Amino acid sequence: MTGMPFDALAMAAAVAAGQVSARELLDASLACIAGTDGQVNAFTETTGARARAEADAVDAQRARGEALGPLAGVPYAVKNLFDIEGLTTLAGSKINRGLPPASADAVLVTQMKAAGAVLVGALNMDEYAYGFTTENTHYGPCRNPHDLTRIAGGSSGGSGAAVAAGQVPLTLGSDTNGSIRVPSSLCGVWGLKPTFGRLSRRGSYPFVHSIDHLGPLASSLGGLALAYDALQRPDPLDPGCHALRVQPVSAALGCGVDGLRIGVLGGYFHDNAGPEAREVVALAARALGAQAGVLWPDAALARAAAFIITASEGGSLHLGDLRTRADEFEPLSVDRFIAGALQPADWYVRAQRFRRGYRDKVNALFQDWDVLLTPATPTGATVIGTEWLEINGVRQPCRAAMGLLTQPISFSGCPVVTAPMWPAAEGMPIGVQIIAAPWREDLALRAAQVLSDAGAAHIRPATLVTQA
Repeated sequence: MTGMPFDALAMAAAVAAGQVSARELLDASLACIAGTDGQVNAFTETTGARARAEADAVDAQRARGEALGPLAGVPYAVKNLFDIEGLTTLAGSKINRGLPPASADAVLVTQMKAAGAVLVGALNMDEYAYGFTTENTHYGPCRNPHDLTRIAGGSSGGSGAAVAAGQVPLTLGSDTNGSIRVPSSLCGVWGLKPTFGRLSRRGSYPFVHSIDHLGPLASSLGGLALAYDALQRPDPLDPGCHALRVQPVSAALGCGVDGLRIGVLGGYFHDNAGPEAREVVALAARALGAQAGVLWPDAALARAAAFIITASEGGSLHLGDLRTRADEFEPLSVDRFIAGALQPADWYVRAQRFRRGYRDKVNALFQDWDVLLTPATPTGATVIGTEWLEINGVRQPCRAAMGLLTQPISFSGCPVVTAPMWPAAEGMPIGVQIIAAPWREDLALRAAQVLSDAGAAHIRPATLVTQA
């Protein structure tokens, strides 16, 4: 978005002050998408007519002297599992093309519109959110704007890539086992996986009801917090939304970390992090004065249980289509869906029982710590098509291994801010997870702000060549 601010806070302030119109911001965003998305493949659809109507409505509000929403005029896009009125919700699939268009927006899209944000389109993802790489066979792989030969991460790959490419300053994604944090890490942008049950999931295509989260990705920490505040709303019509009140966090950004007990996760999280990942978490630890060697309980068991629940619920959700249309599924994930549908019910029940005790152990950890740090991914972005990855001498299947460090955290339901970090000897980013106790997003954001202020965490412009 050449010549325009690329930060939601700055954009909203400029619109409110009359320095730029919402339509001008939209035109710049659409021009950037048109000029770069042939390379990146972040978008599956743009919503130009709707976006122009929303931008014009913001400009008309300002002309009438009316109060504007906190995100007035800010362009954004959503993972294509969010319902957008009038569009079919693809969820990255070929099969869903036959579904009728959505009759209403998802709750979080409604919240963004109420805040004045302008929706410009839907974003590429792994089919039915089952993956960490967005190597989508139906819609093409989403490419990392920092190196177009590499993955953008997943399953919210388009959500991370669109921000990294400068197309929009805000996106919405989903995170079951790491699908906001992995693309945030690999694309070098800010991401927030809120507490499980914090934000309404109504109007989003499900993957794993027991673990699904929704949240924002952004070009700045301030924009991330502003979007998160706009998204909060108790929703009695969503039985999975447990938030009883709105808890704004933007004001917490300037509070610093004095008095916070900050630790670095060791054990499983150290063993499954490569050299560059260890480097960035050490940099974050120095900036925050963190203590090393904190042990997260039962991390490997939690990842195994998360796999079982993911496969079981995912396979059950798509059982009818797996029986009759298996050849239309994503080749990279169809076998996992089928295997999940065939798992013994006893495995699923035991995994859910384990989860209850696991959450108690994790919550007890936060009696001694306020914020915990660990890398978001074991490495930086791999080349598209990579099958195997070696991490500290252990050979791992690449697509699954990108979730090694995220799955145990989301299985507990804890909130996580992913901060974009940059290893000294590596051209690609690796994010750091900043983890807090359930419902304490404010503490994770406070620590993230210190990293941002110190220059340790920041985004870098991608070097894309805009196409005429």
